[in-house]
Parts: sequence; structure tokens; C-alpha cells
Amino acid sequence: MSEETKLSLEDENRIKKAFKNHDWSEIKSTNSWALFKIMSEFVDGFDKLARIGPCVSIFGSARTKPDNPYYKTAEDIASRLVDLGYGVITGGGPGIMEAGNKGAKARGGKSVGINIILPFEQSSNIYIDPDKLITFDYFFVRKVMFVKYAQGFVVMPGGFGTLDELFEALTLIQTKKIGRFPIVLVGKSYWAGLMDWIKTTLLEAERNINPEDLNLFSIVDTAEEAVDVIDNFYSQYLLQPNF
Repeated sequence: MSEETKLSLEDENRIKKAFKNHDWSEIKSTNSWALFKIMSEFVDGFDKLARIGPCVSIFGSARTKPDNPYYKTAEDIASRLVDLGYGVITGGGPGIMEAGNKGAKARGGKSVGINIILPFEQSSNIYIDPDKLITFDYFFVRKVMFVKYAQGFVVMPGGFGTLDELFEALTLIQTKKIGRFPIVLVGKSYWAGLMDWIKTTLLEAERNINPEDLNLFSIVDTAEEAVDVIDNFYSQYLLQPNF
């Protein structure tokens, strides 16, 4: 096995544990603890976020630096959203998330951080309202909060986590598990390759999506365009919860 694919000791132990036979007592105690932890995260999230009012979630890379143009754009988008009466929800960390919270805070708007415990990258930024910072251990609980309490998604350039959140939202809307809300991808050049693959491979070659699925999102370049997509959407439809 090469150095690139060699597993860490922690990963090896996880694999061994998955193949180990467990007795009922061990299964019951382990599952019960996990169940109550998951329930507590849902209860805490629902309790805090149900009070925040209409918000837009801003996603993007934790690695984006303040001198990056996308950081500035995310900050501008957040400020413009606040001026329209929306709060801003981010993943609570650095990079694009920090930019979103910073822009909301600068305009006196609601600045929400839905943080996650990670072994690297993630620590909460200083622009989140103290009473609106929630830290989760489970990604799937965190993603429910993003979708349930957001009236729109702004997706800035990011990595695997950003793509995960984007496709989660698209899937839920496509399958009508939640109501339609605007999803805006910012940075045409950044998303161009993915869009080409979606159109030529997913749609045309394999027919794994329908042509109308391409209407579930918009792609823009500027903060003004991104906010206009959301504002125009809600000028046609009543603002309502997604669940």
C-alpha cells in the first residue's frame, strides 16, 4: 500500500471495530447513548433556530482568505440580504462562512453560525451573534438545520462539504421532500466544469436527471445578481417554512 493510500491507525481501528461481533448489552448501551445525543442536538437546534425568522444560508470554503475576491463577494451578499430583511446562516467557521457572518453583522442583521466539531479547519468566527451559535457533532443534524430554517441557499466556491450541502438541497427539492426555494451558485467560471458535466453526462448522455432539474438553481457572478435572484423569487411566492 502506497503512502498516499495508507490508512491511519485511527481508520484501521474503525474498520476493525465495524467487523467485530458485539453482544446485545454493548449494542444497546452504545446505540442508546448515540440516540440521546442525536435527540439533544435536534432539540437544541430547533429551540434556537425557530426564533430567528427568515434567513438565507451561505455556503463556501473554510479555506478562503479575506483577500480573496469570493470572500468580499460573500460579505457583500450577506450585507445586501440583511438590508432586505433576511438573517444570514453560515457553517460558523472561517473563510466564506466568516465573510457571510461579517457582512450580516456589519449591517446589524441576524448572524447565525451552525458550527461542527472537526479535527481540523473548523472553529467559530467572531462575527456570529453569541445567542445564535450552535455547535453540532453530527453532520446530518447540522444539514437538517441548514435546510429547515433557510429561505434560500447561496453557494460560493468550496470543496466537498459545499458540494454535499448543494446536492442535498437539490435532491430534497427535486424529490419534493421540501418546498422549492432559490439556490444560487456564485462564480460562473468556478462552477463551469461541474455544469458542463451535469448537462452533457447526467442529462444528455445518461438521462439521470430531467431537463427541468436544471431550473432548480441559478448561476451568477456578482453579489447584486445573487441577491436579486432571491428577492425576485419571493416577489412571486409567499414566504413560508420549508418543512
